[in-house]
Amino acid sequence: MMNKQHKKESVGHLIRRYLFISIGVVITAVALDLFLIPNAVIDGGIIGIALILNFITGVPFGILILILNLPFLFSGYKHIGKNFFISSSFAIALLAIVEFPLKTIGPFVTDPLLATVFGGLLLGAGVGTIIRNGGALDGTEILGILLTRKIPYSVGEFVMFFNLFIFGWAGFVLGPEKAMYSIITYYIASKAIDIVIQGLDETKAVIIISDEYEELGEAIRLRLGRSITKLHGRGGYTDNEKDVIYVVVTRLEISKLKQIAHDIDPSAFLTIMNTQETHGATFKSPIH
Repeated sequence: MMNKQHKKESVGHLIRRYLFISIGVVITAVALDLFLIPNAVIDGGIIGIALILNFITGVPFGILILILNLPFLFSGYKHIGKNFFISSSFAIALLAIVEFPLKTIGPFVTDPLLATVFGGLLLGAGVGTIIRNGGALDGTEILGILLTRKIPYSVGEFVMFFNLFIFGWAGFVLGPEKAMYSIITYYIASKAIDIVIQGLDETKAVIIISDEYEELGEAIRLRLGRSITKLHGRGGYTDNEKDVIYVVVTRLEISKLKQIAHDIDPSAFLTIMNTQETHGATFKSPIH
């Protein structure tokens, strides 16, 4: 049996990826230097630590985030891969460069609430664009991956505890009001990151168990325009073999799918699950 060699990334795709990383870096720098830093509002993670140290020491944010992320970048090289290391190093170095000319422009807004909302949105859009294209500006999750192998907590729990410490520290350094604005920024940015990474098209994966699977599958194809996958299953109680239908639909198509299943087999069992992303040409053009 022949081993398939790993296909190298094409030059066009590489250029496109680094172009989008660069765009993400510029958006992030705008969020930080024109919205958040002038209003003493921070984010969570390593970015938050760098921002607090910037307020305390006056050392440029770009230099701080480069220094603070170095150990996590090398850990990422070992545990995630060379492409991640190179992409992240490029993004962090570019952020340090882009940040200097933006500092001379001055704040875009001086209202802390406006800075919090729009700074958080821009920060999330920028960081999300970088992550979507294989890079990162924050080594918190890498640290979480390494430490959770030795401590009884998940990566998500570690990141939450880590950020609670940062926002508590921000309360002492910047004051409780700025710390609360910072928590709002972190929440807005995290939601924006999710939207950028996962996309706006919310899809659902549905598993249907029914004795009428043939008719159901045909009805889904004709009335909903979605192709299905038949999974071979066996009943746990009856031990009878039957096909199980697996189909992915949009959020707006769920109601119609349930109606189709009810019309054909009122006793059909449906399990509906959220999905983060769906790829494939056959999914994009439903027939209604």
